[in-house]
Amino acid sequence: MGADTLGQEGVRLRAFFGLPLPESHRAQLDGYLSECASRAPEFRWTPAANLHLTVRFLGHLDRAVAERIADRLEGAELRAFDLRLGEMGTFKRGRLARVVWIGLETGAEELSSLATRVEADCIAAGLEPEGRKFNAHLTLARARPRDGAVLPALPPAPALPVWRADELILYESRLGRGGSVYEPLRRLRLS
Repeated sequence: MGADTLGQEGVRLRAFFGLPLPESHRAQLDGYLSECASRAPEFRWTPAANLHLTVRFLGHLDRAVAERIADRLEGAELRAFDLRLGEMGTFKRGRLARVVWIGLETGAEELSSLATRVEADCIAAGLEPEGRKFNAHLTLARARPRDGAVLPALPPAPALPVWRADELILYESRLGRGGSVYEPLRRLRLS
């Protein structure tokens, strides 16, 4: 266990494992998200600083448990791989969109394998198995109404170059009035 986990028993947090986007990709998506927000105000658009690919949401748990999972993954010799964003899509309820996302053109299989490994370590640590099949995507927005909203036509997402996913991050997610803030707790190198 890492030195920063000592004394963490009983400290609760909301956490997830994710892959960060390169800063240059976030910068290019920032203007795009602003344009989308002006066209589709019925959706909460993700701030560019929060863009990431979720590998496994952990929920509310003791920090020590999250750290133990990260420790196991750190010793697993996880492999780096290439990623490229693909086409936009939505998760819907009937005709209403609930989530707007971008899928992967490159790296979906590798990301799915990583998610399977993370899931196994989460279950070994006592977490409940994930209820849904893993679906690699970059969340751009969520509908403000719980049942979803009509999504107007949006401009195509910018074409971004391939990047190397070479770190898995354990993030803490803090909910606040201005939305969620994601703070990296641990950075795990993918070799």
